Amino acid sequence: MATRREYDATILILTVALTCFGVLMVYSSSSVMAFKHYGDSMYFLKRQGLYALLGLGVLAISMRIDYHWWRRGAVALLLLSTLLLAAVFLPGIGLKAGGAARWIRFPGFSFQPSEAAKLALIFYLAHSATKKEDRLKDFKYGYVPYMVVLLVWLGLMLAQRDLGGAAIMACVTGLMLLVAGTRWRYVILSFLAAVPVLAFAILHEEYRCKRILAFLDPWDDPQGTGFQIIQSWMGFGLGGWGGAGLGEGQQKRLYLPEGHTDFIFSVIGEELGFVVVVLLICMFLCLVLMGLRIAMHTQDGFGRLTAFGISLLLGLQAFANMAVVMGLVPNKGLALPLISYGGSSLLCTLFGLGVLLNISSTTRSGGRGQIRRSQKGTL
Repeated sequence: MATRREYDATILILTVALTCFGVLMVYSSSSVMAFKHYGDSMYFLKRQGLYALLGLGVLAISMRIDYHWWRRGAVALLLLSTLLLAAVFLPGIGLKAGGAARWIRFPGFSFQPSEAAKLALIFYLAHSATKKEDRLKDFKYGYVPYMVVLLVWLGLMLAQRDLGGAAIMACVTGLMLLVAGTRWRYVILSFLAAVPVLAFAILHEEYRCKRILAFLDPWDDPQGTGFQIIQSWMGFGLGGWGGAGLGEGQQKRLYLPEGHTDFIFSVIGEELGFVVVVLLICMFLCLVLMGLRIAMHTQDGFGRLTAFGISLLLGLQAFANMAVVMGLVPNKGLALPLISYGGSSLLCTLFGLGVLLNISSTTRSGGRGQIRRSQKGTL
């Protein structure tokens, strides 16, 4: 008799719904710019639609692969991702855009290795912390090695001018180690030691200083450093409660920079209104909470830490993006997972959620909201 599995239906439904909604909003937010620059209003829609189809295929495959496989390859994936992070600086391989070197060039498309590297780091931390479970409170053996790995990665990401991504991964690493059993004081002291480094990283780059100034007082330079956040606020304001209507937004008409990528949340607010904005926030919150619930009910240490890390990564990236777009924190250049335009982010996010779904199939919580299937059948 074939073994039956149960996947968390809430996570699966939310993932597919957010992905489809993201494709729709990418088209709505990019059609004007796409027509102006490429002569085809559906240029970004075609690409994002293809990424979504590939990503849903990746989701379907990764949710069927036993998550323990990623533990066996955790160290290899860590080494490979480190090499890919360094490869972006090689002439002829790396691709620069907007002053940042974050992509590897392939014929017809580019790939951002830091997106995949985030998941590789989560797998490694979950594997190693589970293996060292009894010695995690030992500073030399159970904490320093992780900080060495993290510092190498942070150095590579900062060299790529990806301070936001570096900050997210530092938070994920610290919280995963805390959940695994590391002493609080080690993590707290590390974050305190990182403050002057963060200050130097900001002050050393003029564009980061401008972002801080724009956050503190965007009206001091409304046509310069403060332009993007002011246009974002205008989008939310114009949307009101019910929105101007899908496709009827004005800010995307070359007023709001990055309207289909980092600031797509503002376009959603203008076209669909406050009610949909709150609904979208609740959907992400529900997705994260369900992921944390899976982590709590997983008996295996590696599965528990992996589920926690994936859920935390998704939540931090989503809410950091929303906070930036609403002007609550300085601009960090982070995409909104599953929604913003971009193949690397979408594919890696769907892969991570597939792993999370596979972990959910091994939990003993059971109950309502589960989808049953045979291993030889289909969903």
